[in-house]
Amino acid sequence: MIAYFDGWKAYANDPFHHTENPHGVIQMGLAENQLCFDLIQEWVVNNPKASICTAEGAEDFKDIAIFQDYHGLPEFRQAVARFMEKVRGDRVTFDPDRIVMSGGATGAHEMLAFCLADPGDAFLVPTPYYPGFDRDLRWRTGVQLFPVVCESCNDFKVTRKALEAAYEKAP
Repeated sequence: MIAYFDGWKAYANDPFHHTENPHGVIQMGLAENQLCFDLIQEWVVNNPKASICTAEGAEDFKDIAIFQDYHGLPEFRQAVARFMEKVRGDRVTFDPDRIVMSGGATGAHEMLAFCLADPGDAFLVPTPYYPGFDRDLRWRTGVQLFPVVCESCNDFKVTRKALEAAYEKAP
């Protein structure tokens, strides 16, 4: 875990840029999609009322500010529900009112830990796992993590033997 955060520090001090710093550090420890910024920017330009950063969107600031937390904008939750239905081949329906929004994976992980466990409870987590789970799932929730050792010899499959071994090690 220490090496993970050392990597963050190295990146913060010397970030890669393809022309300005081609020998800099490339951040590989963050699940962040920066490949779609141009698509998002185009959408915001074409949908100015959806953005509170424009005069057209200013009238909706109160609703957006109130619903930017776990509620999410109703229009966005409806779009997410429709997208998930399409992905499932329109074989299922999703109720937008039952979709909970999060500001990112960290918040979602913590929210799930608060909902699924009490302080002192534990999760069995297959390895290798994202080092941020130790922070995201433990710090404020009081939940413990116990690694389920998965091995490359079987393509890191979670086996009954590995689950039982991890469960036996848990207090």
